Amino acid sequence: MRRRKAPPTRPPGTGPMTRKMRKLAESRPPPEDPISNLPDDLLVKIVSLLPTRDGARSQILASRWRHLWRSAPLNLDSGDLDPYRVDLAPVVSHILSSYPGPGRRFCVCRYHLKSRPASMDAWLRSPALDNLQELDYTFFEQPPASVFRFSPSLRALTIGCCSLPDDTISGLHFPLLKHLGLEGVRISEGSVQSLIDGCPAMESLLIHACFGFRRVRIINSLTVRSIGVLDQSSYAETDLVRLQELVIDNAPRLERLVRNDVENGLHVSVVAAPKLQAIGFLSDGYKFSEHCYPDHLYRLELGSTVIQGLRVESLAMAVSTVKILAFWTRTLCLDTIVELLKCFPCLEKIYIKPHMGLREPNNLWRPKHHNFIKRHDIRLKTLVLRWYWGIKSQVNFVTFFVLNARMLESVTLQVEHYNEEFVADDQRAKLQLENRASRAAQIHFTTDRSIRSSSDVKRVHDLDVVDPFEPPC
Repeated sequence: MRRRKAPPTRPPGTGPMTRKMRKLAESRPPPEDPISNLPDDLLVKIVSLLPTRDGARSQILASRWRHLWRSAPLNLDSGDLDPYRVDLAPVVSHILSSYPGPGRRFCVCRYHLKSRPASMDAWLRSPALDNLQELDYTFFEQPPASVFRFSPSLRALTIGCCSLPDDTISGLHFPLLKHLGLEGVRISEGSVQSLIDGCPAMESLLIHACFGFRRVRIINSLTVRSIGVLDQSSYAETDLVRLQELVIDNAPRLERLVRNDVENGLHVSVVAAPKLQAIGFLSDGYKFSEHCYPDHLYRLELGSTVIQGLRVESLAMAVSTVKILAFWTRTLCLDTIVELLKCFPCLEKIYIKPHMGLREPNNLWRPKHHNFIKRHDIRLKTLVLRWYWGIKSQVNFVTFFVLNARMLESVTLQVEHYNEEFVADDQRAKLQLENRASRAAQIHFTTDRSIRSSSDVKRVHDLDVVDPFEPPC
C-alpha cells in the first residue's frame, strides 16, 4: 500500500488547507537561488576561476549555464583533468581546438602530458589562449618561442624545470606581470636580471632551486611586495652555481621576505624597505654538526643592522617595521630571542622551530634580563613553538613571555602526542597562566602543524599572504 504524501505545511492558526489551496501551493515555482539571480557577466567571471573540470561541469546546472563556460575566459590546468588517464595530451588538444577563447590561465606540466614539444608549441599558438593572463610552464625542455607571445598580457608567469638561454630572454618585456616564479630553472646571471628588470609591475618574486647565477638585484622596484628564495641544496652539497647574494635597494612596498631552512650561505642586503613586516626563516645552522662556519649561515643586512644566522652582529638602529619573525634554531635559547627583540622592538608574532634532541639551556631569566624587562615594552601578541615537550628549559622560555608580554593574546604549543594527562600534568600551572601579564593571553596545546613550512610554498601566489608563516587551513 502506497504511503500518501504529507500535505504542505501551513503556519499555525491558519486552519486546514483545502484541495484548491494545495494545488495552488504545488503549482508555484520553487524560489530561485541567489547565484542564479546574478548577471551573466559576473557568472562568467566566477566560472573562469573554477578548476577546469568544475567549470566544464557547470554546464549541466541549468540551460542558462550551458553557454557560460564557453563564453568565460579559459582556465585550463592539466592537473585538474582526469588524474587516472595515462596521457592527457589529446584532451588538452580537444579543449583548445573547440574553445573560442580568450584564455585566462594555462597550466601545463610534463608529468600529465608526457614530452610533446611539437604539441606544446601548437597549444601555445592556439587562438583559445589569446590574451592569456596566467601561464604555468613546467616541461623539462627549453620552452618554445611561443611561450613568450603572451608577454604583453600576462599577469602571472611560472617557468619550471627548463633552461632559459640568453637569446630567448633578451629584449623581453612584461608590462603587466605581477607574479613571477622561477622553479628549477637554469639561467645566466645577466638573463635573470634582465627578466626581473623587464617586469616593472612585479609584486611577487619566487626563486626556487634555480642555478646558473650568483647574484640578483632588486633596484628601485616600486611595486614588489613579496620575495621568496627557496632552495633544496645546502652549502657545499652541489657544485652548481646557485644564488649567493640578493640585494634589495629601494623597495618602498616590500612587506615579506621569505626563505627556507636550507643553509647555503645566502647573503641578503636590504638597503631601503620601509614597509618590511615579515622575515623568515632565520637559522643558526641547526642542520650542521657542532662546527658550523659563518659562511654557511644566512646573513641578513637591514641597513647598517647585521644578523648572521640568529646572532645580531651589529645593531646600529632598531628595525621597528618588522611585526612577524620566524626561525629555526638548534637550541631554544632565550638570550637569543632577547637580542632579536632589541633588534625588532615591535614584533607581534614569533614562530619558532627548535631542533629535536639537542641539549637545551636552562633559560633562567629573572636576574639576567631584569634590565631588559624594565626598559623595554614587549609588544608580542602571538607566540608559536613547535615540538613542545614541557621540559624545564621550555617552561622557563614560555613563562618569560606569559609573565612579561602585556599585549600577549595567544601561545600555541605544538606537542607530539596530545593527551589530557599531559595537560593535566600541571602544565598550565607551570607556565603560570594565572599570573599572566595580559588578561587576554591564552595557551593552546595542539598536535596540528602550527607553522607553515617551505614545502607549502608551491607557487608564487603562495607568497601573497599577510602572514607567510601561518599554516594553511
